[in-house]
Amino acid sequence: MKAIVVAGLVVAGLVLAGPASASMELAKKGGCLNCHAADTKKVGPSFKDIAASNKGKAGSDAALVAKIMGGKDHPKVKASEDDVKALVKWILAM
Repeated sequence: MKAIVVAGLVVAGLVLAGPASASMELAKKGGCLNCHAADTKKVGPSFKDIAASNKGKAGSDAALVAKIMGGKDHPKVKASEDDVKALVKWILAM
């Protein structure tokens, strides 16, 4: 019984880690990690700080995508709009 519980936890961990590592790879590929980190401030705020400051705000995901893609208040990014949407969703889930 104990082995089944442990195996279940391992599988759950792998399932949950998959999207996180995929999104971290997108962040790396898009150049986001040059200015941002998951939990510490670099040139820009940490992903966790971004999530906290946007928590509960309706439309914050669309606003962040527009800001990132617009290149006005944020440096121009190399990532596609779909990748940016996925990254914003991942960041706001932190």
